[in-house]
Amino acid sequence: MSATTAAAIRSGKLLACHAALRRAPLAVSVRMLRGAAPAARAVRAEATAEGVGKAKGAGKKRAASGITKPKPISPELREFVGGAAELPRTEAIKLVWAHIKGNNLQDPNNKKIIVCDDKLKKIFGGRDRVGFLEISGLLNPHFQK
Repeated sequence: MSATTAAAIRSGKLLACHAALRRAPLAVSVRMLRGAAPAARAVRAEATAEGVGKAKGAGKKRAASGITKPKPISPELREFVGGAAELPRTEAIKLVWAHIKGNNLQDPNNKKIIVCDDKLKKIFGGRDRVGFLEISGLLNPHFQK
């Protein structure tokens, strides 16, 4: 327990669950009394600085699923991304946006509209202009299920 927490408990501004105090590395359960807001903020800030309160197993990596799972892609999209056979949808969208930003393809009057160059026309079905919300929908046919 830190000196700040102990001082707050001794002053009577905070009540702590004494069972939680016996377990040194775990978080301290704190209830605020009226007028104890500054001390409570200090305890809360201290707990987040030490990393207390993280979910169990936060360091473990889960297997990719959904839109983060690599899937086989069409030849048109494969040509656009540089030859990768499989790609997650999230990565494909990032690469499309990097191409759009890098080549300044947003309409200057309305940034929500993308003006397609030859590369984008191949993956967007030959369309000249695309709304930014349509991008993920237009990429869906390029991913095999």
